[in-house]
Amino acid sequence: MLKYILGLLLFIMPALVHASPEQVWQQSMQLAQQGQDRQAIAVLEGAILQSGQSNVWTQRFDIAKRLLKLRYDAKVNSTYNTLMPNRNNQYDMLMQSWLQQHPIPAVEESIMPGLLAAIIPGAGHAWLGRWGDAGVSAMLVWPLLILTFWAARRDMGPVTVFFALITAWLWSGTVFSATSLAERGDYELYYAWWQQMWTASGLPSKPW
Repeated sequence: MLKYILGLLLFIMPALVHASPEQVWQQSMQLAQQGQDRQAIAVLEGAILQSGQSNVWTQRFDIAKRLLKLRYDAKVNSTYNTLMPNRNNQYDMLMQSWLQQHPIPAVEESIMPGLLAAIIPGAGHAWLGRWGDAGVSAMLVWPLLILTFWAARRDMGPVTVFFALITAWLWSGTVFSATSLAERGDYELYYAWWQQMWTASGLPSKPW
């Protein structure tokens, strides 16, 4: 991501020279609202470098850049972090009391649902409380698993291989589904908290 931002900075710096802080802020927020967090971060970083001094706008750019970086890491890398305070930024100070009362939510690792789904078809979804999906997973895998063992006991050769391949394909799909649902649930929980954190910062716009 760092190389991408540096390259984008070289491209956008000439345009930032002639843009007002209000225009830079509006542009970065529009990019963020479109889900283009990396581009928004690059615009904000360029504006900070272009300013060269600390004022209300550079403080806004700084905290918005760091908050968007948190959202990008959560969305792309499934990395869930809180904001490290910057004592030289008044917006950070506004958030400190809120962060003390609203710590980062605890997210569950997706390893457990994936592991359970790999051991027992449907168990991973059941762990997540998604009983309907657990039933569907079990109905997809268990009959074919039984057919595979039935064919194997009768030395049916190619038929056994066929059933085994179909079973493995469906079973792996249920494992992926359980893992993906766990990760999505973690992100949705974190993102709701992140939106509240952004609002608590007192920034004038919302990137969603």
